[in-house]
Amino acid sequence: MSDQVEIAFGGARLKNRDNTGWIFVLPATLVLGLIGLIPLITVINYSFFEIFILDTRFWVGTDWYTEIIGSGRFWASFGRSTLFSVLILAIQIPLGIAIALCIPREKFWVGITLAFIALPLLVPWNMIPSLWLSLLNPDTGILGRLFPQFGWPADWKLSVVHTWAVIIAMDVWHWTSLVVILCYSALTTIPAAHYQAAAIDSAGPWQVFRFIQLPKLYNVLLMAILLRFMDSFMIYTEAFPINAGGPNGATMFLAVDLGEEIKAFNYGPSAARSVIYFLIVLTVAWTFSKAQGRLDRAEAA
Repeated sequence: MSDQVEIAFGGARLKNRDNTGWIFVLPATLVLGLIGLIPLITVINYSFFEIFILDTRFWVGTDWYTEIIGSGRFWASFGRSTLFSVLILAIQIPLGIAIALCIPREKFWVGITLAFIALPLLVPWNMIPSLWLSLLNPDTGILGRLFPQFGWPADWKLSVVHTWAVIIAMDVWHWTSLVVILCYSALTTIPAAHYQAAAIDSAGPWQVFRFIQLPKLYNVLLMAILLRFMDSFMIYTEAFPINAGGPNGATMFLAVDLGEEIKAFNYGPSAARSVIYFLIVLTVAWTFSKAQGRLDRAEAA
C-alpha cells in the first residue's frame, strides 16, 4: 500500500515538475499572442464592414463572405492553389525520401552532403524569383541560353505550361531540402540491429524500406506534408514576381488574388478572403494533428 501511495505521489510530483516547463514557454506564448492574435481579431472585424478609408466604415454583416463563396473567381483560385499544392507534394515528398535514402552513412560525408543539400534553404524568399528570372534571362542567363536548344520558348511567360513549370521547379529547388533533412533525421533513429536482422533474412532493398524505414518516416512525413501544404497553398512571394498571376490568370493563386484585392484598397473583401483562407489552412492543420495523434497512439499500443 505504501509503495502504491509513494508511486502515486511520485507521479504527482513528476507531473507538477513537468508543468513548470510552461513558465519558460509563457513569455513566447504571450509575445506570439500579441503579434498574431491582435491582427487576426482586427482582420475579422474588418471583414464585416465596407471600408472606404480606415476611419469610415459601414456594417455589411456576412455579405463579403457570401459574395466570395458564391463567386467563380474564388473557386478558380482555390482550384489552382489546390492543384499546385498537390503537384508540389507529389514531387517533393517522394524526391525528398529518395535523396534522404541516398545520403552516405560515413560521418565525414554526411556533414558535407547535408550542408550542400541545405543551401537552398538559406536563400531568402524574396530573392528566389529574382534568382530564377536572371537564370532564365535569354540574354544573360545560363538557363535562358541553354533551354532554347531543347525547345524552350524565349517568351515563356506567355505559356501557361512553361510558367507553371518555372514556379514548380523554383519551389521544388527551394523546399525539397526541408523534406530531405526531416526524413534523414528519422532514418538515423533506426537501430543498426534492424538492418542486420534484415540482412540475415535476405531482405531486399524494397522490403527494408517498406518494413523498416517507412514506418520510421510516418511522423516526419506528416509534418513535412503539413508544412509544405501550408506554404505551397498560400504561395505568393515566389509566384507573383514570376508572372503576376499570368498568363491570363493561370497563376492567380489564392494569395495572389488576395494581393490584388489589397492593392485595389478593398479592405472589407480582402479581410473576408483572409479569414476564409485562414480557416482552410486551420482545418487542414487540425486534420493533420488528429492523424498525428492517432499515429502516436497506434505506435504506443
